[in-house]
Amino acid sequence: MALFTFFSFLVFIYKGEKRRGWIYVLQTVSLFATQFACFIQIIAQTGSKRYFFLLVIQTLVLISTISMFKMVYPDGNRLIINNMCMFLMIGMIMITRISYGKGIRQFIIASASILIAFIIPEILFRLAFLERMGWIFAGVGLVVLMILLVYGTVTNGSKINFRIAGLSFQPQELVKIIFAFFIASILSEKKDFKTVCIVSILAAAHVIILVLLKDLGSALIYFVVYLCVLFVATNQPLYFIAGLLSGSFASYVAYRIFPHVQQRVLAWQDPWTNIDSTGYQITQSLFAISGGGIWGLGLYGGTPSSIPYVEEDFMFAAIAEELGIIFASCLIAVCVSTFIMILLEAYKIKNNFGRLLCVGLAVTYIFQVFLTVGGDSKFIPLTGVTLPLVSYGGTSVMVTIIMFALVEGECLVRTDERYKAYLEKKRERMNAGKK
Repeated sequence: MALFTFFSFLVFIYKGEKRRGWIYVLQTVSLFATQFACFIQIIAQTGSKRYFFLLVIQTLVLISTISMFKMVYPDGNRLIINNMCMFLMIGMIMITRISYGKGIRQFIIASASILIAFIIPEILFRLAFLERMGWIFAGVGLVVLMILLVYGTVTNGSKINFRIAGLSFQPQELVKIIFAFFIASILSEKKDFKTVCIVSILAAAHVIILVLLKDLGSALIYFVVYLCVLFVATNQPLYFIAGLLSGSFASYVAYRIFPHVQQRVLAWQDPWTNIDSTGYQITQSLFAISGGGIWGLGLYGGTPSSIPYVEEDFMFAAIAEELGIIFASCLIAVCVSTFIMILLEAYKIKNNFGRLLCVGLAVTYIFQVFLTVGGDSKFIPLTGVTLPLVSYGGTSVMVTIIMFALVEGECLVRTDERYKAYLEKKRERMNAGKK
């Protein structure tokens, strides 16, 4: 895992995917070495042959994913795909260790999502009109959230689930992508004060509905994403400062209105006083992180199931307990390298919509990582969001894979821009030669 992390940052030294090829090969070898080592320990601890077959199937899926993306989209960014596969692998190993049934479901959903992801870059590249549908995206996002507000089912105090034909999913996860399209589309065309005010009102409407759904983690993500995209689009620090002040005031109001928010803040401030009730989750998480030490207790050596909803909200603590703080720290570092790479791709794109979309997706991803890891380690109050691609949650996994595929699509746009620029320079040289 340490080698994989090292290669995740080494790629930044070299410009161009071709020059990074040997690094990606070593990174892939490190990925499967990590997977093999983990499954060897699982098989040794359980003595079950079914894990061997699961190892073979998962290996085939991950190899196919890395190879197919390289073949179908040679101009895409391989670091993002390699990191995505590493996150999926770690998540499936830990979820399978906690609950074999949930691990199989996660694997099936992830595999289906990867199949969908193969066509996403081409769709984004071909359907250029999507960047002009900002107002439509805003309306769709608000309608979906309103439907969830009226017909959604309550889970752990938040109305975040929607059921159709017996299947449960979380629409607000999908709206993250729609929201990123909405703000990137409008702010890429107009940045005047009137437009900023209208977009801010619509963005605030999304956040308010999420607050009413008591999904404060998603509300925070939407808010921070909008602030960052607005700042990048307008380059106006005053907008950013005004947004922070407004957000701070809104957070205080939410704290005064919602009792469960007050409980989470109190549990964050002093979980030991109410260790048997409101502070139980966070104290068990801290016990797990500290108990694992530097190297971890080994798979099946800890007790991650002692933390309620561990596979959804406390996967970082489970990883730190059984695989060690070094492994967990490497996982965070790989998340950071993914974030940096998406921002670098955004920097290379000349198209304003593509640049802002990549920024929105990057901030969505890394801020969700921050909320999860920060909550598990008592750095911030718990928000109940999942660790992308690692925690159990079908909708979250599918949406994150699609987000990465959208970034791959913008890599195609970037390559097309370079090719058009090359042709333009070639025509200019030819015309100059004729003269």
